[in-house]
Amino acid sequence: MSRRVVRQSKFRHVFGQAAKADQAYEDIRVSKVTWDSSFCAVNPKFLAIIVEAGGGGAFIVLPLAKTGRVDKNYPLVTGHTAPVLDIDWCPHNDNVIASASDDTTIMVWQIPDYTPVRNITEPVITLEGHSKRVGILSWHPTARNVLLSAGGDNVIIIWNVGTGEVLLSLDDMHPDVIHSVCWNNNGSLLATTCKDKTLRIIDPRKGQVVAERFAAHEGMRPMRAVFTRQGHIFTTGFTRMSQRELGLWDPNNFEEPVALQEMDTSNGVLLPFYDPDSSIVYLCGKGDSSIRYFEITDEPPFVHYLNTFSSKEPQRGMGFMPKRGLDVSKCEIARFYKLHERKCEPIVMTVPRKSDLFQDDLYPDTPGPEPALEADEWLSGQDAEPVLISLRDGYVPPKHRELRVSKRNILDARPPAGPRRSQSASDTPLAQQHTLETLLEEIKALRERVQAQEQRITALENMLCELVDGTD
Repeated sequence: MSRRVVRQSKFRHVFGQAAKADQAYEDIRVSKVTWDSSFCAVNPKFLAIIVEAGGGGAFIVLPLAKTGRVDKNYPLVTGHTAPVLDIDWCPHNDNVIASASDDTTIMVWQIPDYTPVRNITEPVITLEGHSKRVGILSWHPTARNVLLSAGGDNVIIIWNVGTGEVLLSLDDMHPDVIHSVCWNNNGSLLATTCKDKTLRIIDPRKGQVVAERFAAHEGMRPMRAVFTRQGHIFTTGFTRMSQRELGLWDPNNFEEPVALQEMDTSNGVLLPFYDPDSSIVYLCGKGDSSIRYFEITDEPPFVHYLNTFSSKEPQRGMGFMPKRGLDVSKCEIARFYKLHERKCEPIVMTVPRKSDLFQDDLYPDTPGPEPALEADEWLSGQDAEPVLISLRDGYVPPKHRELRVSKRNILDARPPAGPRRSQSASDTPLAQQHTLETLLEEIKALRERVQAQEQRITALENMLCELVDGTD
């Protein structure tokens, strides 16, 4: 009788555990909007959750350490005139978050390190370009200040947040509602799913569909797609009989799936959270009370079921911590923030190890907070892999960094009337060059003064908050 060989994997015993009651965030009125986004975004500094709010849309931002009961008067981030549908933290600045709303706008916010005294109502910049609700946001993984948005107008817009400009608008590729958009590892391609049941791979800078697959999942319900580290596409969707299904596809050969597995019968859309460092994908269904996880490898059947974390309460949404926010001393390989109706509960995934030493095999170098490219470099056709950092000594988030927005003056961008010979610096009269140098020096001096004033304002605000906290 042949003995069955068990597949070797260091992730076979990933162990999920909900945090203790005192580590949860209580008394949060999670949004009741019927929209298939995760309603929650988290980074190494903050937890942000879309909440119920009268007269517009709002979300709450809590420092990670502020666990327990949340004061009902805790300041919110309010500025949208209709419900917030999606939020996403900037991967290159832990104090910057973008929000998308039913009111057709995207707002980008600077969150201070101290607890604000009142609601934050002034975004750093408001991006207006969609004609219908904006339901999907995704920051570029390697280029600074590049943000993607997808709206109910079936248009994808890529913005330069630093200038408020539209870099690219992809407006004739999707004939119906866009369900999901995902960047690949270096941000050169997009994978999108649409109500027309087509999975598309798009080169945004060329403005063309590179590959597409109709009915990757045959059911009518929404499909989701994420890129894997190897460049494959992992998808979740439904069969014709409304069973949930997962698939793995090679964009170079879309005819046949690399893997296709039926799961169960349920209405909840499966949200995939993919960790490229471990090649594990976690599936969280809205309305489910479980998280299933699978390892993606190069050996058949390619998508290997690992385990299921189950709890009693169904999830309203889910936040997924970036790798740099995890506790490496506890062999933590993933952390989720599960939304209930009135609270948010952390769920920790660990690989039990006997040794207290740093586990190199669990923590390869991972993307850090430094961008690899500027927005203009990416737009001109450059690609770069994420700038990696080691987690050997743990990760300490950098101090508060301002997002500086310098809107380009459209009047300056207009070409002058009439024909004009282009003038090089050597053609410029000496007196004019001198004036230019003087002006540049003056601008530099003014910038330094403004910076000093801003630092002074921040220091005074900190003192004010300390005084307020002291009187409480």
